[in-house]
Amino acid sequence: MYSSSQFFKWVVLIIISLITLSIPTVDSDPRVTAAGSVICGTGRATTASFIPTFVQAMEQLSSNLNNSKNNFAISNITNPPSPPFLALIQCHQDLPRTDCLVCYAVSRTAVPGCLPRTAGRVFLDGCFVRFDNYSFFHEAVDDVTDARNCSSSLGTGEDYKGGVLEFGKSVGGLVGNLSELALNSSEKGNGGFGVMEMNGVFGLAQCWESLSNEECRICLNKAKDEIVKCLPSKEGRSMNAGCFMRYSTQKFYEQNSQSDGGNSAISSPGAKVAVVLAAVAFLMISSFAGYAAYVRISRLKEEKKNMGLLSSSFNKSGLKYKYETLEKSTNYFDISNKLGQGGAGSVYKGTLPNGDVVAVKRLFFNTRQWVDEFFNEVNLISAIEHKNLIKLLACSIEGPESLLVYEFVPNKSLDHFLFDKDKAQILSWKQRMVVILGTAEGLAYLHGGCHVRIIHRDIKSSNILLDKDFSPKIADFGLVRTFGADRSHLTTGIAGTLGYMAPEYIVRGQLTEKADVFSFGVVVLEIVCGKRNNAFVEDSGGSLLQTVWKLYKEGVVSEAVDPLLKGNFSEQEALEVLQIGLLCTQASAALRPSMPEVIEFLTTKGGDKQIPVPHQPPFLNARALMSQGGLLSSSTSSPMTKMGMSYTTTSQSSTTPSSEWPLKIDESSSC
Repeated sequence: MYSSSQFFKWVVLIIISLITLSIPTVDSDPRVTAAGSVICGTGRATTASFIPTFVQAMEQLSSNLNNSKNNFAISNITNPPSPPFLALIQCHQDLPRTDCLVCYAVSRTAVPGCLPRTAGRVFLDGCFVRFDNYSFFHEAVDDVTDARNCSSSLGTGEDYKGGVLEFGKSVGGLVGNLSELALNSSEKGNGGFGVMEMNGVFGLAQCWESLSNEECRICLNKAKDEIVKCLPSKEGRSMNAGCFMRYSTQKFYEQNSQSDGGNSAISSPGAKVAVVLAAVAFLMISSFAGYAAYVRISRLKEEKKNMGLLSSSFNKSGLKYKYETLEKSTNYFDISNKLGQGGAGSVYKGTLPNGDVVAVKRLFFNTRQWVDEFFNEVNLISAIEHKNLIKLLACSIEGPESLLVYEFVPNKSLDHFLFDKDKAQILSWKQRMVVILGTAEGLAYLHGGCHVRIIHRDIKSSNILLDKDFSPKIADFGLVRTFGADRSHLTTGIAGTLGYMAPEYIVRGQLTEKADVFSFGVVVLEIVCGKRNNAFVEDSGGSLLQTVWKLYKEGVVSEAVDPLLKGNFSEQEALEVLQIGLLCTQASAALRPSMPEVIEFLTTKGGDKQIPVPHQPPFLNARALMSQGGLLSSSTSSPMTKMGMSYTTTSQSSTTPSSEWPLKIDESSSC
């Protein structure tokens, strides 16, 4: 007997077979190649309703596009007190309707790559999609995000009849006439579109339907000024906030549809095919919708069961708190109580009814999407107890959003004292040594002192919090990985923070406790030197590891120590600690000490324990990693794997490599 999923697969296969048998082959090009990079905004969502609103807007945009006659649609959703959510889709008017829908479908796979940022833009060669939290429909140009994309350098005159100079004249004349053609189309109410060929060069210009005639003129003027800067490339694109322009030596646009949005007489073969495709698409969508409803109901039943188990577990453990209690403790998440924000959520200071001060982490995403992982992570963290590890006190899972409650650490994070320009307090050498030793003891406990071996994977200065006595507490356990006694390594998705990640992990995905040791070594050097490891900052002049190694080899290690200490430190102790930091950051994981060995190095006095001489550490930088196959592609992290707490967000998170289109989203980087 077939399962429901097997039955559904057969339905889809039958529908596809019918399409293949009944529809003649049609040459079509929806032009879904990327015209430029996906552009994401800098703002981040602060409400749990953002993702559902995004989905609603994309569905509304799809519906409006289906009902549109000019390959253009907008969406405007306002749900106070949440910020407004606006979206736009513009297909180039030469695209037939079916190709436009295909182009939009492909662009929709790319825009989620910007989440949870509140703005994103995707330029494909056939369409443009944008979402933002303000009304941008009349925005013609944007000096920050407007771009051009040039390819295929012409090289010599042999590549084009008449030579490079004549080619340049042809392109200049083409884009000038093309701009006027599109503007005339806009003034006639035909959408600001035009295509043209001149001396073997083909061009297309498109203003968005939402622009006025004057706004279209402004956008096209900038586009033509920018696109000629691509010369002598064979192809160029100008991508502005309100328009798109392209030239090429190859014809790329549709021949018979220039300003009618791709609509043609219903008797044409293309229209007949479109009607059949629309009918089949409706049947497939209906089937998908029915199956999706069935799956959703099944999942809701399963999740309800899981939530019951989770709730029961929390009740027994004493971890469960009412949402209303935690909400009130933060004065309803008043901005004045906000301690910091990361990729997973915001952290607020709260005062419980019994007077205890706590830190409440307000997660962006609903637990319905990740109840099993939430259950495992909370169980793991709640079972960990060490003086140098942040303590999870409680959580709430039954309100409109999930909340995690941690012990409150008044002095915020280590990076606040090391890197802030306006340092309110300078950590003394003694305090720095306490932080280094305490962090080492906390890591040693994770690696072998508790009931399960744990690799933190995101040790950095912003994840080390300082209590009232400036003792360290390791926080942010959202990237932890656990291992049995017989597990020595794991190849997994890369996650962590650039500048702190071990080379064998970031390049090969090899994960052991020595990855945490490497990160710890970087933190040690930062604490002693008072400088951030800037290996992944362009034009930074080299990493902190490189600087310390150079001074170490020259025998002037004291010059690396934070000058704000003004010489109030033991030079011998500073030498030993920097040597330990270099030893922990060795390129070979086998040469790095274990955390218990590090503690022994730090606590043994009088030369009883010889610290090994380190070799040169790896001087990783962004360009070197890019040469390894694009390991540093940009994407966002999923808060669904982040359970820890961090008061500051000062470091760039790493990602899993992705060089394919549509863009993939990494779900494993730091808060």
